[in-house]
Amino acid sequence: MAATDDQLTMALAGFTEKSRDRLIRVIEAEDFTGRIPPADVKAICDTEGKTADAVMLALLPLARTYSRPPISRYQVGTVVRGLSGALFVGANMEFPGHSLGFSLHGEQSALSNAHMHEERGISAIAVTAAPCGHCRQFMNELTPDIQVLVQGKPAANLSTLLPHAFGPKDLGVTDSAFPVREVNLNLDNEGSDELSRAALEAARKSYAPYTKAYSGVAIRSRSGRIFEGAYIENAAYNPGLPPLQAALSALVFGGANFSGISEVVLVEVGGAPISQKSVAETILGTIAPDVRLRALNAREHRAKRT
Repeated sequence: MAATDDQLTMALAGFTEKSRDRLIRVIEAEDFTGRIPPADVKAICDTEGKTADAVMLALLPLARTYSRPPISRYQVGTVVRGLSGALFVGANMEFPGHSLGFSLHGEQSALSNAHMHEERGISAIAVTAAPCGHCRQFMNELTPDIQVLVQGKPAANLSTLLPHAFGPKDLGVTDSAFPVREVNLNLDNEGSDELSRAALEAARKSYAPYTKAYSGVAIRSRSGRIFEGAYIENAAYNPGLPPLQAALSALVFGGANFSGISEVVLVEVGGAPISQKSVAETILGTIAPDVRLRALNAREHRAKRT
C-alpha cells in the first residue's frame, strides 16, 4: 500500500515545505520507481543548506514507508547516491510462509534500483541501521569502495566494515556490476508482446558472471504499468538477488500493491546451471496466487572472434 498524504508529511518532516513539495511531486510522478533525479537532489540540498549526505539521512524515514516486513516487523530504509548525483531509495520486503532467504534486504533494494536505472556507479549508501553481514557482502560485490552512512555514527568505508572480504577477484572475475553492461540476449521462443520484451530488456541488464544464468522479470500491474527486475549475482552466491524480488521492489516504489499484479514474465538463459522459475513461482503463489508465471528462454549471442 502506498503511503498516505499524512504518512508522507510525517516522513518528510525533516525538510522545509518547499523541499517537501518538490519531493512529493517526484514521488507522485507516474513513472516514479524510487529514483530522485540529480537536479532535484541539488535543488533540495541548496534549499535546505545541507550536504548530500545529510539529505540522504533525512530521506530514510521516507524510504521506510515502503518497507514490507510481515515476518520481522522490522522496517529498514536505505538511500543510495549514484555518481550522477541521483538518489535511489530502497526498503526491505519479506514473504510469509517462505524461507527468510527469499527476503529482500533494504540495501539490495536500493542498489538494484540504481542498477535498473543504469546508474554508472555508486558513492554512498545511507541506512537506518548498520548493514548486516549479508548486505555487506552484497555491497562488496557491486561497489566495494562505497561509503556507509548511519544516523548518529561516523561515516565509514565498507572496507572497514568488511575487512579481508571475499569477492569477485577470488573467483577470477574482474568486471563489476557498475556500470551496467548489457548482455546480448535474444528470445528462443515466442515472446513479441510488450511484457516479454520488457523481461528480455531486464535480463540483458543482469549481472551473472559466475553462472551466466542471465535472467529478468517484468511485472504488469492492473493499472497497466510495467516494472522490471534483473538478476544480480554474488561471489558468495547466497546474497545474490533474484529478478522477481528486484521487480517487486520497483513495483512497491511505483505505488502498486502485490494484490495489483496482473501478469508476470520471466526470461532466462536456457540450459543454464540454475533457474529462477521455481523461486518466482513460489513467491507468486503467496503474494499473487491467481497469477501464472510465463517463462521464456533466451540465448546469449557472443561476437565472433577475428
